[in-house]
Amino acid sequence: MASASLNRPEDDMTWKEVGELGLRYGRIPLALLLVEAFYWFLTLPSDTLAPIQVTEAWIWNEMTNMIYGEGSAVLSHHNGWLTRIDLQHAAFPGPFDSVGLYVSDECAGVHEMIFLSTLVMMTDGVPQRDKLKAVAVMCGLVYLLNILRLVVFYPIAVNSCLESPDVQACLTPMWQFHESVYTWGFLLVLVGMWLLWFVRFGGPARTLDASKSDPSPWRFERRRRWERRHTAVLGVAALMFVLAMTSMFTDQEAVNARETLTACQFSSLLSSECSDAQLRWDDAIGYAWSFSALGLAMLVGTMVVIQRPLEDGSWPSETKAASTSGETVQAEKSHHKKRTGSWKNRSEEE
Repeated sequence: MASASLNRPEDDMTWKEVGELGLRYGRIPLALLLVEAFYWFLTLPSDTLAPIQVTEAWIWNEMTNMIYGEGSAVLSHHNGWLTRIDLQHAAFPGPFDSVGLYVSDECAGVHEMIFLSTLVMMTDGVPQRDKLKAVAVMCGLVYLLNILRLVVFYPIAVNSCLESPDVQACLTPMWQFHESVYTWGFLLVLVGMWLLWFVRFGGPARTLDASKSDPSPWRFERRRRWERRHTAVLGVAALMFVLAMTSMFTDQEAVNARETLTACQFSSLLSSECSDAQLRWDDAIGYAWSFSALGLAMLVGTMVVIQRPLEDGSWPSETKAASTSGETVQAEKSHHKKRTGSWKNRSEEE
């Protein structure tokens, strides 16, 4: 009677192989957590990604007017940037028949792009060139999907407000759509895109082969060779930390906002001036965190390098250290080597 192991299909995976894959992909959640923390520090101010926000607001405004008719949307300023969109229709609530929205840094779609790029770049068994192509294509798709999400706001709001005109609650379906997309909609789309790409490139088989042939594909090492460009990056990192301190303690607007906020807290005042001071001071702290996060990332990225093993399985740093040690030992042996022969013969040889 043949054993069950002889009849096991070649495509089936053993529990050991499943464990190897699980350990190999265990670093992906850690990388995503680090990226999330970095993005949170980076976007503490309200308009960290202002150029992207302005671009998306302009495209949103142009597409809304082109699809739903001229005058459907008006582009205006928010916090000094052209990121505010006023959707206009006679059925909208309020005296101006408009709904004011603006493109925040969270609405820019960069968060989703970073999340997806991290998933792709952390995938093993795929050539780096294919990864970079996939990141470029997927980020472009995320950008288009985010614009489409913004353009869909207008018909959702109009359809619901036509049923209950000039009632504030008619905008609830639009907010519910926005909340649903950000709660789980984008997450499903991003993970689905990565899974399709992963299966398309034979990800499971490639990753299993990589885990067998290369149990330690990379490791972190401190930088041993410093060049002028590395020193320049460290200089820029130091400048980032200086800017972080400057945005809080020497910027005149931030100093005035802090003084106003202190007076408001001392007198227990609640006014528009106090609210503006609170927002300005929060932005100053946010900019300090952003500059500090960028400086820290540049500092770590310069001081730490990623090493990959050589073809024989050894690590470059260990090979170099062994070579240096061997040369030192050989030199010491040559120096302390006992000389033989007469003094006259040694002098002639030297």
